[in-house]
Amino acid sequence: MNPLALTIFLLSLAIGTTITLSSFHWLLAWIGLEINTLAIIPLMTKTPHPRAIEAATKYFLTQAAASALVLFSSLISAWQTGEWSISSLTDLPMNILSIALMMKLGLAPLHFWMPEVLQGISLPTGLILSTWQKIAPMTLLLQTSHLINLNLTIALGLTSIMVGGWGGIGQTQLRKIMAFSSIGHLGWIIVILKFDPQLSLLNFVLYIIMTAAMFMSLTTISATKMLEISTSWSKTPALTTTTMLILLSLAGLPPLTGFAPKLLITLELVKQNATLLAVAVMFISLLALFFYIRLTYIVTLTLSPNTPNSLLAWRTTPRSYSTTAIMNSMALILLPITPTLLLL
Repeated sequence: MNPLALTIFLLSLAIGTTITLSSFHWLLAWIGLEINTLAIIPLMTKTPHPRAIEAATKYFLTQAAASALVLFSSLISAWQTGEWSISSLTDLPMNILSIALMMKLGLAPLHFWMPEVLQGISLPTGLILSTWQKIAPMTLLLQTSHLINLNLTIALGLTSIMVGGWGGIGQTQLRKIMAFSSIGHLGWIIVILKFDPQLSLLNFVLYIIMTAAMFMSLTTISATKMLEISTSWSKTPALTTTTMLILLSLAGLPPLTGFAPKLLITLELVKQNATLLAVAVMFISLLALFFYIRLTYIVTLTLSPNTPNSLLAWRTTPRSYSTTAIMNSMALILLPITPTLLLL
């Protein structure tokens, strides 16, 4: 892609998200969401392949439907209250808006577009779709968290955790596995949204760090299938090891970063007298743990039959992957900040 065009599209992504984050008026928030949607479609179709065109079409239709619902709910709210501010919503528009934003995020049962779209695009675009594109809808949900329906968030959160675990078990394509992983993590974020929005925000930030680290690692080793990731040890042993640890961090195992949000969310649910919900969430998340551990087994404990005699590739690349190294480190060693967060 032309560097100038790429710069314009990435700048449009940033502008769209910034408009939504800084808006107090529903129309401005909607405009930011639309700019975001339209800016990523050329990035999806930069490789002229029917699969990429199909993914971009599915993404556009889903996001357009969700944006129409956002505009519809804000119009009803303005009709009922006479205000366009984000914080003034009544029950009916709030429920419609919550469903629309959850469709934009890809929460179950409105998740069907996400694995298909992520499978049809490249890994760098998949990184943007899984991280940056979630910021604007999640911010709107956080801003309206005091108005959101508790039953709706719990139902969709539990469904997302379950679908994220079940859907990922039978997959061999890494992008689809990351899509179901994203659905499961967003389920954890939504479950706690009504109880503690700050904890949801922390969980979302850690989700972005871990998902970005995983996508960057996969991009570095050019792996899109399980077969390709199983042969990465002979090329980049250090990166393969950290990739395995990032997978365990995504699974939420101590002493890695991903354990912090799961621990804090479980403690908060118990504190809010929702112990049964906490137990249900933990048991359902064991489904996701299964496919993460299966991936770590394939990455580190299996060797391809055509592995070269040398443990290192004979041709080394001069490129520096400092951003990947920083993101990988953050995705692994941020657990010690948990006591500080508990004090806050």
